[in-house]
Amino acid sequence: MGAGPVAGAVSIRKVSKTYDPDGAQVVALHECSAEISAGEFVAIVGPSGCGKSTLLNILAGFDTLTAGEIYLDGMPLATVDSSPRPGPDRVVVFQHGALFPWKTVLENVMYGPVRQKILTKDEAKRKGLALLQRCGGLDRVASSYPAQLSSGMQRRVEIVRALMNDPKVLLLDEPFRAMDTVSKTTMHQHLLEIYELCRKTIVFITHDLEEAIYLSDTVLIMTTRPGKIKKVLRVNLPRPRALEMMSSHVYIDLKRQAAAEVHEEAKKAFERGEREQA
Repeated sequence: MGAGPVAGAVSIRKVSKTYDPDGAQVVALHECSAEISAGEFVAIVGPSGCGKSTLLNILAGFDTLTAGEIYLDGMPLATVDSSPRPGPDRVVVFQHGALFPWKTVLENVMYGPVRQKILTKDEAKRKGLALLQRCGGLDRVASSYPAQLSSGMQRRVEIVRALMNDPKVLLLDEPFRAMDTVSKTTMHQHLLEIYELCRKTIVFITHDLEEAIYLSDTVLIMTTRPGKIKKVLRVNLPRPRALEMMSSHVYIDLKRQAAAEVHEEAKKAFERGEREQA
């Protein structure tokens, strides 16, 4: 892997987000701060409605912020005065998928760089086939259509497509949420293999604490709304990861810490909801 990643450092500085400021004033984020190193795998967890997806959407350039700023490799990505924009340096893989059903796997993977005129069709085809082959032998299904693939294989193709533009940051918004336990476990191994292969910065949104700890270097635990980072949990498990680690004392202790923090915030959200309805 050479000298390691030199790009993809994200600095989130006191970011706040208020929806409908002149009306309902729903404060989704309040002075949320975090530092993500280049090449780091970071999972963000917290109770439902805590602002995880709002933060990811701001990082992706799909939403604006109300206060604060975000930097990518020392350059402003999002500020109050400059709205963030989607770009090839940050690519999102969504929970429900976004493959074109009328295009083959290879055509889906080629689409972005060809459309943006970054690569010619021939260049994109060569790069796409090489990436598909390296990422678990997906070149075997290059001529298949998405509907012919399992949901897990579709997610893998989407991740390969995301890597085609050589992004600095890969943003994953609960990509495995709808999967059964066996499929999810298989996908974890594929994602870990891809991470070892490319070492991109990954920001992974999830509700699953076991998933967060098993996959990541750092778990950011958010408070209930308005969301901010409550605790930074460093996952001191060696890489490459193996399923046996989930029975280790280190893993079990990390899970206990994370569960206690999230439960406390979920209880606050529930109690606040009860009061608001009273």
